[in-house]
Amino acid sequence: MALTRRAVLKTFAAATAGVIGGAGAYGFFDERHKLVVQRADLAVAGLPRSLAGVRLGFLTDIHCSRWFSAEDVHRAATRLNDERPDIIFLGGDYVTWGERQYVQPSAEGLSTLSAPHGVYGILGNHDDDRDMPAALNARRIAVLRDARTRLTINGEPIDVVGIRFWTKRQSDIAPLVRSASGTVILLAHDPRRLLEAANLHVPIVLSGHTHGGQVVLPVVGPVAARKFPVVAGIGRRDKTTMFVSRGVGTVYAPIRINCPPEVAVLTLKPV
Repeated sequence: MALTRRAVLKTFAAATAGVIGGAGAYGFFDERHKLVVQRADLAVAGLPRSLAGVRLGFLTDIHCSRWFSAEDVHRAATRLNDERPDIIFLGGDYVTWGERQYVQPSAEGLSTLSAPHGVYGILGNHDDDRDMPAALNARRIAVLRDARTRLTINGEPIDVVGIRFWTKRQSDIAPLVRSASGTVILLAHDPRRLLEAANLHVPIVLSGHTHGGQVVLPVVGPVAARKFPVVAGIGRRDKTTMFVSRGVGTVYAPIRINCPPEVAVLTLKPV
């Protein structure tokens, strides 16, 4: 019996729905739980020889919620601790939409983080400006809000600058880096700050926010994150090197497809 056009279309629609449903189920039940350790060399312009080999731990976009528990946060922190980085940075979005009931659980899940040169974080667009930093500070995690702090590693100064998500103008970032005399690491939740960092000759930027796209479709790619200069991994502009992490949590929908969650360990290398 000959197939009608309507029957073919109905069969195609049913098959498509089945594929989408199957992918969604995989993204919910499987891939979003497949936490990986992303190890990469970060080539840095003008890096002092004594800082070559220094390892930065980076954890971002935690989004503690009904879908990502305090135990999940603790598991991610443990995976990063196991790598023994020299210093640990947190890139913001510890909860989703500022949900207060998850502020303390998220901070408690991160409380075991430890590194020889400390743990430093910034806030993301989902974090409030009072409860979240207070919870982190209480657990010995220093939160930088349009602020700079100086470290010394192997005898060399490193200036860590952390900016708020809403600090976007180059003129607002410039005073934070202007008097820095060491290697500058800029913590900026939004990777769109790459342009400002390059204009200010900042050698290293660590960002999150994109979730790596969270859902990365074959051929099409990360549809939700195309507006960013770097969606995931390493990008460069002039003499500025940026790393964007896929993060560990999810937002909008608790799924990940072709985009597993990650904690990152970045080894500094001279260009």
